[in-house]
Amino acid sequence: MGIIGKRKNKKFDYQPRYYKGEGSPFELKHKFDEYRVTVGNNNGLKNKFGNAIDDYKYNGDKTGANRRILYIIAALILVFLFIIDFDLSIFSLKR
Repeated sequence: MGIIGKRKNKKFDYQPRYYKGEGSPFELKHKFDEYRVTVGNNNGLKNKFGNAIDDYKYNGDKTGANRRILYIIAALILVFLFIIDFDLSIFSLKR
């Protein structure tokens, strides 16, 4: 520490040479944040779950990804039941 006091940090006004975009190039933002309802100022767990459910309901699944995931999970469950030698005949109607 000197006689004068603490040294202040230098401030630089850096401008990127080849950046020709809008806004600040140093701002970190996800490219889909403006389309999401669940990102932002959500106060409380109930509000977060409500926003997530509304987003799931009103933004339809156009690619069929949810159905595909359900098929994969069902196939993995059947493979697991086959590996542990589970008797699937209990699901049949014959008694």
